[in-house]
Amino acid sequence: MLKTVKDFVNHGDLRRFRFWLQLLLFILFIYGGYAAIQLGDNLPTFSCTYVDGKPGTCFLVPLQHRMVTTPEKLFSYAGMAILTGLFYFTLWFLVFNKAWCGYACPLGTIQDWITALRKKLGFQYVTYSWEQFKKLKKIKYALLLLLIFIPMGIGSGIFSHDMGVPFCMICPARTILPIFSGDFSQLTIDFSSKTKMIMTSLGMLITGIFLVGAFVKKRFFCFFCPMSALHYLLSKPALLKLKKDGSKCTKCGDCYSVCDMQIKDIADDVESRNILRDDCIMCFKCVSACPEEGALEVDFMGQPIFEATVQGYIKRMQKGNKSG
Repeated sequence: MLKTVKDFVNHGDLRRFRFWLQLLLFILFIYGGYAAIQLGDNLPTFSCTYVDGKPGTCFLVPLQHRMVTTPEKLFSYAGMAILTGLFYFTLWFLVFNKAWCGYACPLGTIQDWITALRKKLGFQYVTYSWEQFKKLKKIKYALLLLLIFIPMGIGSGIFSHDMGVPFCMICPARTILPIFSGDFSQLTIDFSSKTKMIMTSLGMLITGIFLVGAFVKKRFFCFFCPMSALHYLLSKPALLKLKKDGSKCTKCGDCYSVCDMQIKDIADDVESRNILRDDCIMCFKCVSACPEEGALEVDFMGQPIFEATVQGYIKRMQKGNKSG
């Protein structure tokens, strides 16, 4: 029985499974609140606070609110609130690791839908050079630091309180996700103060860049996402792992060719057992596209739950799934 289940998973259509799971989770994170589902305020995915039907809130929102304080207060009750929020965020994250990005993030799902539209229209996507890729990797960490220190500057009086929650003001989730519940109110520029005008204008600009970028480049925003950076910093003890047996790898490059995030190590690194990298969204397309038996696998608590197999590879190629 166990072997039958294992064969079904390893030989199955990952693309179809991922599409339906993404759709189900998108509905949950946009409309779940209407069904009285409450998941808390420390979710490791973009469940945007500006969406009326949200069942919970992205951790970056309360984090920014709690960081609006002085350095002295960080060592008092404010610091405890931050640590408590981080604790619950970590509990959520440790179960699914960065698969939150590949399967649960509404903003990531929208990017995948835009990619599907581009493919239907017959437009070719663009890629980054290796030098560009290495430079882009740093941006999400810079944004994560700004997300933490700008609110502290607000609390210390260096910046205006009109900046609100600064990252949320420029995050495309704020402007795009509420549209799916019929709310277009975030697609405006706030002229009530100079600071709000600048922040909301920047938010509108970034929304435009997001939509254009997602059309020409797979998972465009994920390269710059501070949530992704925070994920990677906590990924080592996570229960879900992406592993590689380098002795079975022939460096054919099939895994790299389907990787939306252009991670070369997935093909080139034959030394590391844990092959997860900071840009990885754990979509597992690489495992699905690998033709070498057992070269790549997904583990949960040390047990393989999805492995590269020759038979599974042939079956998926016959269905035309290689391009993912």
